[in-house]
Formats: sequence, C-alpha cells, structure tokens
Amino acid sequence: MTGPEHYREAERHLSAASFTHGPGGGPVHPEATAHHLAMAQVHAQLAAVAAHVTSQPVEGHESSGGIPDEDWDDWMTVIHPDHQPTTTEEN
Repeated sequence: MTGPEHYREAERHLSAASFTHGPGGGPVHPEATAHHLAMAQVHAQLAAVAAHVTSQPVEGHESSGGIPDEDWDDWMTVIHPDHQPTTTEEN
C-alpha cells in the first residue's frame, strides 16, 4: 500500500468505528469499534511514515519539497479532494 492508500484506509476504519451502521442503523458492537480504531491507528501511522520518508530531499524534485511529482499529486488528492493533478510537459 502507498502512503495515500494507508491514509484512506485509516479514514475508512474510523468511519466503520462509528456508533451506528449508517443513518438510522443499529449500534456497532464495542469490540468491532475497538478493532476499527486500532486498525485506523496502524494505517494512520503507516501513512505518516510514508509522508515523512517521501518528504526527504530528492534530486530534481525541489519544487514539491522533495516528494516526487506523482506522490505529491496522490497526497494532495487525498488531503484536498478537489486538487487537480499537475501536468508535466515533455520536450
């Protein structure tokens, strides 16, 4: 999984840990909530590690803080859903 995929998975588990099954749904079992919260924490930590690792300087990618362009677009799309990916012109 990529960092952005871990971030999305953490969000999915947080949503699943809610106290009801959708609008008007019944309560979620406490053990299921604990499971989803633990999984969300793991995926969030892995996303944070990936973000840190990809933020280290990479030659040729100084404009995006060291993150390769394709990873930068993935992260921006996760964090800002209305983000438009950057386009690169090839000579």
